[in-house]
Amino acid sequence: MIKICSTEDVPKGTAISADVDGTQIAIVHGEDDNFYAVYDECSHAAVALSEGEVDGCTLECWLHGSRFDLRTGEPTGLPATEPVPVYPVEVRDGDIYVSLTPSNGVTR
Repeated sequence: MIKICSTEDVPKGTAISADVDGTQIAIVHGEDDNFYAVYDECSHAAVALSEGEVDGCTLECWLHGSRFDLRTGEPTGLPATEPVPVYPVEVRDGDIYVSLTPSNGVTR
């Protein structure tokens, strides 16, 4: 697990982008109060998902409106049809740690 940032760096309902050993990851503070990490690129249009809107446990791409489930990486709204990688997250002592091994088996 790699330390990314403090939980205070990601207010509830927002996402930030982090470069983790050369991989762009979107760290998301879901409205369910959990933290999530997904590959920071929409599988449809190759734009940063971290610039999109958090809605519950989904992240919406700002360009065409594709939505991705933060727990599974699966698209829940068109035009995206391919899932994005989801990475395991641990919160320890107020810090967010991420593993670069996708938990949903999706590679980029």
